[in-house]
Amino acid sequence: MTRVGVLALQGDVREHIHILESLGVEGIPVKKPEELGEVDALVIPGGESTTIGKMAVRFGLLEPLRTAVGEGLPVYGTCAGMILLASAVTDGDQPLIGGLDVVVKRNAFGRQNESFEASLDVLGLAEPFQAVFIRAPWIEKVGSDVDVIAAVDDHPVMVRQDSILASSFHPELTQDGRIHQMLLEMV
Repeated sequence: MTRVGVLALQGDVREHIHILESLGVEGIPVKKPEELGEVDALVIPGGESTTIGKMAVRFGLLEPLRTAVGEGLPVYGTCAGMILLASAVTDGDQPLIGGLDVVVKRNAFGRQNESFEASLDVLGLAEPFQAVFIRAPWIEKVGSDVDVIAAVDDHPVMVRQDSILASSFHPELTQDGRIHQMLLEMV
């Protein structure tokens, strides 16, 4: 059985595990470096990117995460997870995993009260995806090896580069497993 880890330092861990298990795979919380070697793919959930980054440093996970991503472990970052996978952010200073050749602007769509849902056309999906954006980032700059697979008002909100998938929105807050299925197809 395919085992997909969910970085369990802070954020939407249970929601990701639930949707992964609904797709017939084992969802496993990952809190320790040695647990990275036990999974076939990894989800880095939404939450607070600065907090997750600091916790990754504190628990000795930052370098093992960088190594795993660099070695091609299929990984999907949602919202804060996308920020952590970015090569740079436009503002602030926080630990990043990197690996994804993008520059991300945090909270680009606004604060909590400006959160929204949108019917989003996602390259590779036959029908639109009802995307939930909560204090969502967008991508300011996209590297030449990065494919933009969804955008809102010309701002990239979902991208793929090699074995890395990232989105500004939270598919784990829906009952629609199609985005997570995209990660599973990379395993």
